[in-house]
Amino acid sequence: MEPKLKEKSWDVKRELDLLEAWAREGANGKGNYSEKIIVIDTPPPYMSGRPHIGQFATYAQMDMIARFHRMRGYFVVFPWYADRNGLPVEVEVEKRLGKRMQDIPRAEFLRLCKEQLDEYEREWVKVLRRWGISAEYIPNGTDSAEYRAMTQSTFIEMWNKGLIYESERPTIWCPRCGTALAEPEVEYREEDTHLNYIKFKVKETGEDLIIATTRPELLAATVAVAYNPSDNRYVRLRGMHAVVPLFNQEVPIIPHQSVKVEFGTGVEMISTFGDTRDLAIVNELKLPTRIIITPDGKLKGTGRYDGLSIREAREKIVKDLEAAGLLVKREPLRHTVPVCWRCKTPIEIIVTREYFVKQLEFKGELLKVIDEMEFIPPEYKRALIDWVNSLEFDWPISRRRYYGTEIPIWYCINPSGNIKPILPNPGKYYRPWSDEPPQEVKEQCRDGKLIGDDRILDTWFDSSISWMYASGYTKDKSLFKVAHPNKIIRPQGYEIIRSWLYYSVLRSLLLFGKPPFKYVRINGMGLDEKGEAMHKSKGNVIDSLAPAERYGADAVRFWAAVAGRLGYDYRYSEHIVKTGRDFVTKLWNIARFISQFPEVNDNYELTLLDKLILNELNRVAGVYVNGLSNLDTYEPVTAVYEFLWHVFADHYIEAVKSRAYNRDGSFTVAEQRGAWFTLHKVLDYSIKMLAPIMPFITDAIWRGIHGVSVHKETISDPEPYDESMGKVLKLFMNVNSAIWGYKNKMRISLAEKLNAIVYAPPDLEPLRKELEAMHKVSFNFTKPPPEAVSIGEGIYLLMLKDKASA
Repeated sequence: MEPKLKEKSWDVKRELDLLEAWAREGANGKGNYSEKIIVIDTPPPYMSGRPHIGQFATYAQMDMIARFHRMRGYFVVFPWYADRNGLPVEVEVEKRLGKRMQDIPRAEFLRLCKEQLDEYEREWVKVLRRWGISAEYIPNGTDSAEYRAMTQSTFIEMWNKGLIYESERPTIWCPRCGTALAEPEVEYREEDTHLNYIKFKVKETGEDLIIATTRPELLAATVAVAYNPSDNRYVRLRGMHAVVPLFNQEVPIIPHQSVKVEFGTGVEMISTFGDTRDLAIVNELKLPTRIIITPDGKLKGTGRYDGLSIREAREKIVKDLEAAGLLVKREPLRHTVPVCWRCKTPIEIIVTREYFVKQLEFKGELLKVIDEMEFIPPEYKRALIDWVNSLEFDWPISRRRYYGTEIPIWYCINPSGNIKPILPNPGKYYRPWSDEPPQEVKEQCRDGKLIGDDRILDTWFDSSISWMYASGYTKDKSLFKVAHPNKIIRPQGYEIIRSWLYYSVLRSLLLFGKPPFKYVRINGMGLDEKGEAMHKSKGNVIDSLAPAERYGADAVRFWAAVAGRLGYDYRYSEHIVKTGRDFVTKLWNIARFISQFPEVNDNYELTLLDKLILNELNRVAGVYVNGLSNLDTYEPVTAVYEFLWHVFADHYIEAVKSRAYNRDGSFTVAEQRGAWFTLHKVLDYSIKMLAPIMPFITDAIWRGIHGVSVHKETISDPEPYDESMGKVLKLFMNVNSAIWGYKNKMRISLAEKLNAIVYAPPDLEPLRKELEAMHKVSFNFTKPPPEAVSIGEGIYLLMLKDKASA
């Protein structure tokens, strides 16, 4: 019999042919989205060169979920586009040019940013296609006029609801980027510095009060010194005042629970604005403010130190303290420093005028909305709850940068000098810094002068409504109405729970009064083979394209599916990629063997062996369907892999070969047709299960046997699993393993006949013919004689002296 699959081996180059076929045919299934629909709110990635393999593994997992649901009859909305706004590209262009953004004409800087993004995006799309990701690619993502118009429309709506306000207040500030930051945009890194022990003077007693600080440059901003109320060394100083060295301002000595007794001398200086903790104390106790740091990170209002950078001022003040005998000692210290998430510059807290979104007053409602969402794994819900409870400020959303969605406001300055903000009608994309004001804005400023705001919105203000964009808010409101929120899935990494996830929840609450989506799927981070995060600076970035070209996309997708359990970090492993490649080869060999036999649907008789393997298929299919329905890939793919290789191929196919060929007529025609039916039944369902995971090899096999694409097929519900039959299958495999093990131990070929009797459990007696044909040995299913030797649990072997004894 000639196999339908003609090629003797699988060639990775055939993946490229299939990519072309999919492009011609269209890979996405359609359906009635009023009934069964899922929307995958795909994480739009920041563009920063070709992606590393850890980044694309998560998109491969999303593709598996999308393909699976299509084959389950769902209408799947699976967009893929880039997050092209914000600091990353600006910082990259500034580094490349060796100039700050402010030193370049705005229009020219925007053009350079766009060119850089286009170059990066081409690299991402190349990988997207090569990996067989079936998402709908949308060029020019968050910086498109369509997306930015949606962002501005939500700003206008929230403004009209009174949810956005402008205020001059302390904000977290990056001197390098020259803009305010939100709390999630602050990262922390370890840094070597010095702990400086400085003499303050107690005004009322004249005694020295030693205070240890890492930031002596903030002495001029000190408004209080504090001790822990449980610290008996200092309780006597309550109500007294300390004189700040070099600057001589008198500040109160106060108790506060936040002071660490074990740090330094147990007394700390409270400065405006040293860090967020200092700011919280200042606000809590309504202490006065002293502003000494400018937006570009220089000192002001400090006399001889004015104009110095923070680092320069720190060293100068330490020298002056030492010269005045006010520096007791300096100790080297490694401590945690808050830095800007993009340029890694230490942040400052300064007073600026910004726009804010109200969030603190909605903490209770946020927690209720979060409770309506289902987290997979569930433990990550606590991380979001803890973040909401930790918030201390409203969300500053205005940024003094260029590449992003502009704040849609014009200011009317009337002859008396009053300034009135005017917002346009929602629905269009506005650039107030360069565009002519729309007519509805002009009509509200007939006697004044209009000036457009030149700031942009926080990048999270854009990306926090990705779920609206994905579910058709800008193109298909009927789709959005059906999908939001219960049909939307948010897949993302745990590292952006406090940013992308949190702001998405906040925005949906403020805009619609409900969660943005029902399901949150949290994955870990992609690490290198040593378990370290991949960074260009470390030189450990693993390219996402090279392994796919070398081993095939199916092989790297297999790794992506089984590299780690959902919610945990996952390491790149070339060994697992090679296992995926070997699995592809195994699949082709299995399918080619089966393809030589006819497909039958009548006049067949199933033996117990057929029923056992079909029952096991039902068990594995149950694990598979349940796992992917719950957005997991690890358990389903592991189950299918183990079944196909180590159960179906190793045991069933080896046992059924004699019946499938039936060359000696030992089996009836109906039994032979039963073997053919079972082989094709298991292969077909298994190929369907693997199609979302390894789309290339499965489609090639399906086309070779059935003449159509497997990706248009349906994955049906499995039949119930019979545990008692599962136990019999396990007995069958134990017998096989025991005999193979014995032959290997005795260095006997597996194909060689044994002049022996194998005593096996009685439940296997219906399998006598297949067992004897498979192992070329006689079987007995009664109690073994005493001289029989155990070769496995409940399995005995009795060697015979001559052939007649058998």
